[in-house]
Amino acid sequence: MKSFLLSITFICLTFAHQSFAQSINFTFHNGSLKSIPLVIPSVMNPNLNPLSNSGISLNVGQNVYFYPNGTSKKRELLFTVDESFQQDQILEIDAMIEKRKKELKAH
Repeated sequence: MKSFLLSITFICLTFAHQSFAQSINFTFHNGSLKSIPLVIPSVMNPNLNPLSNSGISLNVGQNVYFYPNGTSKKRELLFTVDESFQQDQILEIDAMIEKRKKELKAH
């Protein structure tokens, strides 16, 4: 019985550690003079103020969308959080959007 309980405890701790490790803390920086509306499904829909920083924690696999035509209803994928992102990384959201808009125009 003790070994069974130890096994269950180990499995629970392993899953808890994996869940925690899958969450990455970011700072979203908006260096532009315009507000940037974003869509982060099942998390929030932040509006980044001009020249501001916003802290956020996202799970690996989370999609982040933006509106390439300003306030248009059509959104596009900005990025998906993956293992290449680092804890406490500062993301220059305005620069990422400009780069992504160029990629979209090229297609």
